[in-house]
Amino acid sequence: MSQDAADAGPRGAPIHPRLMAMMMAARYFGLELDPHEFRLAQGETSPGAASLSDWAKNSGMWSRALRLKWRHLMSLGGSGPVVLLFNDGTAGLLTGANPEAKIVGLKDPRAPEAEAAIMVDEMRLAEVWSGETILLRAERGQAEADPPFTLGWLFQMMMKEGKSLRDLFIASLALSFLTIIPPLLVMSVVDKVITHQSFSTLFLMSVILSIMVAYETLLGFARRLIIAVVGVRTDAKLNLHVFARLVRLPLDYFERHPAGETMYKVSQIHQVRGFITGKLLTTLLDMITLAVLLPFLFWLNATLAWIVLICSTAVLLIILAYLRPMRVVYGRVIVAETNKQSALGETVFGIKTVKSLALEPQRKTLWDERVAEAGKWRLAFGKLGNWPQTLVTPVERFMWMGIVMIGAYLALVDPGTFQVGSLFAFMMLSQRVSQPLVGLARLIEEWEEVGGAMGQAAEVLNRPLEVDAASGGLRPKFAGAITYEDVTFTYAGTKTPALEKVSFSIPAGTMLGLVGRSGSGKSTITRLLQGINREYTGFVKIDNADLREINLRHLRSSFGVVLQDNFLFRGSIRDNILAGRPGLTLDDAIRAARLAGAEEFIERMPNGYETYIEEGSPNLSGGQKQRLAIARALITDPRILILDEATSALDPESEALVNANLLRIARGRTMVIVSHRLSSLVECDQIMVLDKGKVMDIGPHDKLLERCTVYRQLWAQQNRHMDVKQGPRHAALAPNLVHGS
Repeated sequence: MSQDAADAGPRGAPIHPRLMAMMMAARYFGLELDPHEFRLAQGETSPGAASLSDWAKNSGMWSRALRLKWRHLMSLGGSGPVVLLFNDGTAGLLTGANPEAKIVGLKDPRAPEAEAAIMVDEMRLAEVWSGETILLRAERGQAEADPPFTLGWLFQMMMKEGKSLRDLFIASLALSFLTIIPPLLVMSVVDKVITHQSFSTLFLMSVILSIMVAYETLLGFARRLIIAVVGVRTDAKLNLHVFARLVRLPLDYFERHPAGETMYKVSQIHQVRGFITGKLLTTLLDMITLAVLLPFLFWLNATLAWIVLICSTAVLLIILAYLRPMRVVYGRVIVAETNKQSALGETVFGIKTVKSLALEPQRKTLWDERVAEAGKWRLAFGKLGNWPQTLVTPVERFMWMGIVMIGAYLALVDPGTFQVGSLFAFMMLSQRVSQPLVGLARLIEEWEEVGGAMGQAAEVLNRPLEVDAASGGLRPKFAGAITYEDVTFTYAGTKTPALEKVSFSIPAGTMLGLVGRSGSGKSTITRLLQGINREYTGFVKIDNADLREINLRHLRSSFGVVLQDNFLFRGSIRDNILAGRPGLTLDDAIRAARLAGAEEFIERMPNGYETYIEEGSPNLSGGQKQRLAIARALITDPRILILDEATSALDPESEALVNANLLRIARGRTMVIVSHRLSSLVECDQIMVLDKGKVMDIGPHDKLLERCTVYRQLWAQQNRHMDVKQGPRHAALAPNLVHGS
């Protein structure tokens, strides 16, 4: 490929120098960045450091935008190419550094690859570069990039908020010490102010109390704000992590699990997050108060302090005794709730079928059963959880009222060592001490629910991800040659192979049709080609590159796929067509729509390409949806286009329009067309006939009619009307129907 060709997009559009620099740096690490996946950040008119770095990250690389100085460049010479963003909007590649000579090697990305780097010193570089730099390298290892979803991982993520947590600890410690002041003031008021009628002491204590309240108010506000910030940041990171893992699960998982079940299980993660950043964090912070106040309680009166500790321990033991039976019952609650949400999700997603077949009574009966089952186990869990609460209540009351009685007795028996003021101070502090102890006990009780929620979310998020879904693997430029070598594949849960020793090869630019009876393996051929299923034996190759070694995201972004039933997103027609390439323009959407035969009905829409499509596309016919899906697949200008029963939903007029455009669509690309309608495959270069997972024959239409029995039978079945028209009028079928034959 020439340098000029390498520097142009699929339609010959020039590539920005900064994009070229990033692409050259990525090739050093064996990765290929697609310029059409680059998006300008909001407010940018030309590629900036942040948007370029995000582009690399989204393509499976590690990247960071920094502002460096000359001395930093001296240590980057051996780490691979570094992208320097120049002041005039261009960029250069730092290819090496010589600290002894105090020079660096720079290369212009627009120059031929064989051209040597230019050596420059600090003064010359400072004239064009102000420090904007982008570092690139291959993505981190799988273990670091995709840790399993566990509580340990959640805690590690929270620990990254180190500065906020440090401030939180300081605020909590200060509040704990401030907590001691009010009881001491009360003790002094009772024992000294009232006894000696000292107004000056009362005034001084009032000033101290006012200052303390002001500080406590400010520190309390700061602590609550920090907790909110930590919660929001953790929630944002968690949502990003969950969605990234969810979309990287293999398609096979979503085909075998109801969408409602998956959504319910994943939603449980927010219960876990709320527990960690809410009750758990608050209770742990209250334990700081306990550590500060407990010694002070023993200083006031050891006997009463031991009563507080013994009662708190009793509460803890009662709750621990009920943990195991509660765990069993809550497990059944989870199963019942999952089944309930599955029924709800299935009804919502299949509401068209429910309405069209009047299945509302049956779905309502199923929903009633699932609600009753979930309610039964919720009630059982509530009854069981009521017992520890009941047993704990008298212990908690004694911890408060018993201290009053015993403290009063001690004050009466020995007023010299334990005065009334000390009793009031102890009563105030004992509540603050018992609160975190009882809270810790209740925390353990709630742990069962959180543990169950954690298990539900982990059941989805810890499933094996698609191999090379985000990083790793080859990223070649495809021409479109396809080869299957002795491929055998069996779907999970079945014994009969969907494909058995399938071998064929087609050159780039071929229009290949796949025909056969239902279940013959036509769609399986395309699934393996897209990398949806990889548990096959043999080899699937594109341009002689083994499919298993190609990066999945790069592979699929190089395909255009149109299915029998395509999903359109909520948004305008233009947004749906440009979904695969948001950086393209309305002109590109019009070009793709014209090629797919969709332009004529789009222009008749009230708002043209800005017509809004609702969920489920109720304002579009099946044929219109299908033509928009074809346009969406063509917008990426794919080297390989797969049409899997893509024309089955079209009316005869629309199908004729698409078929008339097939030769134009196929120009310059490989096409794989799966269709039951053999008439739509007549123009194909090659037609492959499949039967029970085996290749029966492959060749042009005329040759197959001569030599392939299966193809000849399929053709005869679909074209019997032609024979009837050619025969005499008395050969019509009506008389036979009258006689019941």
